[in-house]
Order: sequence, then C-alpha cells, then structure tokens
Amino acid sequence: MIRISNLVKYHGKTRILNGVSLEFSPGQLTAIVGPSGSGKSTLLRCINGLEPFHAGEIAIDETLKLQGTNGSPLPVNSLIEVRHTVGMVFQQFNLFPHYTALQNVMAGPRHALGQSKAAATKAAAELLDRVGLSRFYNAKPGTLSGGQQQRVAIARALAVKPSVMLFDEPTSSLDPAMVAEVVAVMRDLARDGQTMVVVTHDDDLAREAHIVHRMEAGVIVSSGSPE
Repeated sequence: MIRISNLVKYHGKTRILNGVSLEFSPGQLTAIVGPSGSGKSTLLRCINGLEPFHAGEIAIDETLKLQGTNGSPLPVNSLIEVRHTVGMVFQQFNLFPHYTALQNVMAGPRHALGQSKAAATKAAAELLDRVGLSRFYNAKPGTLSGGQQQRVAIARALAVKPSVMLFDEPTSSLDPAMVAEVVAVMRDLARDGQTMVVVTHDDDLAREAHIVHRMEAGVIVSSGSPE
C-alpha cells in the first residue's frame, strides 16, 4: 500500500530521517515505536505531505508518488491527491471548536469531495454511530471527553474514505479509560481490513499491530511481530 524508499529529512542542519525505507501492507495495522526525537512523527507527516522531505520517494497505492524536493514545498496537486488517499488522526484532535461533532465529520466530504449536504449528513451520522457516538451528533468538541473527541477525529478522517489511515500518538493525551475507547475503535477498523499506521509510545496499542518497527536517530533499527 505504501512504499518508502531512502527517505531523508533535515530540520536546519539536523538530519531527522536518515535514509528510511519501509513498506506498509494493505489491510495491516503497523506500529512505529521508539524514543522521543527518533523521527517517528516526522516520518508520518512526510507520508501525508505535511512535511516536505529532502530526498527519497514515497509511493502510495503504486500510482501516487511523492519525491524529495530538497526541503521545498511539495506541489499542491500532489498534496490534494495524497490527502484524498491518506487520512490523518492527530494527538491533539484538531477538531473545529465551533462545529458540532456531525459538522466536523461532514466538513471533508462537503468541502473537499463536493458531496451534497444530505449525502454528507447521512454518511457522517453512520460514521459517528460506528465509533459509538450516536448520542453526540450535536455536541460541540468542548463538551466532549478526550476519548470522545478522538473518536470524532477518527470518524472525520474516515469520512473521505482514505485507503490508509495515519495515527500520530492518538492516545498519548488520554487517561487509561479513554485510551480503551480509542483502541477499541482502532481494533474494529483493523478487523475490517483498514490499512493503518500508528506512531505510539503505548505498548498496549503497539501490541494490537500486525508488525512493529522501532526507530532510533532517524533510522529503523528493528522490525517484527509485537511479541
């Protein structure tokens, strides 16, 4: 589903990613673990086009390719294609605070895909039902718990029907009870064959993965089963 070849990324003169090569298989949940500052989140942001990279290539679904630009911004057309294909769930939720849960989930289909209001509303309601939030269609993010907000964020990412879902430390700001809510949703997505890549410091979440890659100092130092 995703093939990363010799990815190099600098922040200033510091080399953050040092020739990373990885493949993520369709239908699998992949975890990327390692110490803070090892390049995990930067790698995820490069896949979604949020960070330009200096050298290497990212191929998504064999047809969509991002090339290193020596740190210059990526072409806008490529970014639009990537974000129709790759969904992103952030550590801090990043929901629109003035929108209800339903409106947050509708935003992508309405504004990026041009869906009608009726179609987007129906699809958003179904996704909120899927993540266990059928009673919270009209709730604003400020009235929801952290776990509920993260589940809205997952529904919002799913709304554009991405081939791949990226999760950047999705449970790190949640208490244990809320972590269980989010992990249950991710487990359900994995059973349905959704391709997912998660950056995490949570060993319990990493144990849900089909394969785990460990990063240190911008390189992959080991790969294998969660065990």
